[in-house]
Amino acid sequence: MSARVLVREDVGESGLALLREHFEVETGFDWSVEQLAERIGEFDAILIRSATKLTAELIERGERLKVIGRAGVGVDNVDVAAATRRGIVVANAPQSNVVTAAEHTLALLLALARNIPQAHASLTAGRWERSKFSGVELCDKQLGIVGFGRIGQLVATRARGFGMRVIAFDPLVSAERYRELGVEKAATVDDVYARAEFLTVHLPVTDETRGIIGAEAIAKMRDGVRIVNVARGKLIDDAALQAGLDSGKVAGAALDVFPSEPITDYPLFTGYANVVVTPHLGASTAEATDRAGFQSAEQIVLALTGGAVTTAVNIPSVDAEAMEALAPFLPLAEHLGHLAMGLAAGSSVERIEAAFLGRIADLDTRLLTLAVITGAMRGRTEEDVNYVNAGAFAQERGIVIEETKSREAEDFNELIRVTVVAGGERVAVAGTGVGPGQVPHLVEVWDHRFMVELAQHVSVFRYRDVPGMIGHVGTVFGRNAINISSAAVGRQADGHDHGDGGLAAMVVTTHEPVPDAVVAEVLAAAEFVSGRSVTLG
Repeated sequence: MSARVLVREDVGESGLALLREHFEVETGFDWSVEQLAERIGEFDAILIRSATKLTAELIERGERLKVIGRAGVGVDNVDVAAATRRGIVVANAPQSNVVTAAEHTLALLLALARNIPQAHASLTAGRWERSKFSGVELCDKQLGIVGFGRIGQLVATRARGFGMRVIAFDPLVSAERYRELGVEKAATVDDVYARAEFLTVHLPVTDETRGIIGAEAIAKMRDGVRIVNVARGKLIDDAALQAGLDSGKVAGAALDVFPSEPITDYPLFTGYANVVVTPHLGASTAEATDRAGFQSAEQIVLALTGGAVTTAVNIPSVDAEAMEALAPFLPLAEHLGHLAMGLAAGSSVERIEAAFLGRIADLDTRLLTLAVITGAMRGRTEEDVNYVNAGAFAQERGIVIEETKSREAEDFNELIRVTVVAGGERVAVAGTGVGPGQVPHLVEVWDHRFMVELAQHVSVFRYRDVPGMIGHVGTVFGRNAINISSAAVGRQADGHDHGDGGLAAMVVTTHEPVPDAVVAEVLAAAEFVSGRSVTLG
């Protein structure tokens, strides 16, 4: 019997045509929620856009469902956890709107530079005010890009076509990729702020990036900077942007996204002739809609015909026996990838090396390598990273991935070591599972040995090996009301001095995140040479 596919929303004719080539297709564009609940059990796949909410209850009723296709990027309207528990693949279309978003960024850049919407409104209102709307050229202007993933790179390519000079910051992109695109690699985000005449952000919203364009960042920018946001509304501190516009520090802003949507009473909608706004049109083109439908349909075809689903947002299918052996090590692999990347933050990443030592080397470790990459890139890309798309994300950023295995694991039965090569330096961390539940423990950082259970918030410091350093960290943390859950001091992994002048290392786990200001307070002591705090999530 041919598989049956329900297309719940209009996704464009090309996607429908592809599905009809392979399956029996029914459309339910006008179905009520009650009708959907009554009939979802008849179908092997369902294709939706953003309007359909696939709750856990609806998914439970889909007794035959094998795949959910989402024609678009976000999957907030799908209970992915419920689908995963049922073994249902959830696939989206993450590349469907990247060109559209990049083009809209350039459209807003041009509109902002040449006062196009203001001039249009003036002329259609019966006024000829040619001198009032004189603009600036993009040619030879410095464009700063914060977040240099797929969309940021497309923006850079197009901006260079206008003769702009582009500088970008994203530590998760290799130096070679910058060179290929003819873009200057900024050493820090502050370098972008200091030089950009136009600034555009292309970041996900995380605890680290929320409000990243705030008062402190704007103060570091050139006078007369123009700011564009086609990414996420919460990346910009509204009050800080308004203050910058009022003071003249910011010459103009172009916004497609807002902290909450839909919105019609945003403070910059009225009274600001130098602000251009659009109602979240970054992904709104006929081509993007059709592309999303077709790409999602492709994933449904792959899922129902035994192919490899390439845009799944949940864990790909793994043999039950293999998954039972690998599952305890997946959190450890992700944590080590995230920690290694956090300790290497600030430089262009060239390589991520994943080494599996001991008995774990006998397993198929490809999924563990994907877990390492997922952890390393989590919160640093425009789209959500998962085990299926992590490898592609690394490849497009020019990051080399290397996996090695060895039956020898030094002092452990199983050991995972993750090394990030960034800016010519190598940052290596290693961990193992302890006990029947294989609880993740950190055992090595910067070639120093520890044994400490990994917690959500991890701080690592290097310092000259003299008395009182543990006390110094404890005093600073206590003064800032940060509760330490565990701490460990490490020795050199091989027991030898490596020419670092007798440096020791300390790992501290805490119940709450450690702000950068607290890390700086620790490092203010002359004996401390480096340190970072990383939230593993």
